[in-house]
Amino acid sequence: MTKADKRLDFRLPEQELKILEAYCSATHRSKTDVLRELIRGLKRKIPKSQALSSNSSNQDYF
Repeated sequence: MTKADKRLDFRLPEQELKILEAYCSATHRSKTDVLRELIRGLKRKIPKSQALSSNSSNQDYF
């Protein structure tokens, strides 16, 4: 984790955690990797009028 990285902790129901863990096991991917991909996919769902600034520190992801 670099200085620019942020940590996010959240709670979810046991059943949702089991789904995530099963998916990660089946795809041989980490939970972090899967969640990052899902979060990055949210960009397509953000209205263009509310899109994140292109000069943000996360521009490599967009």
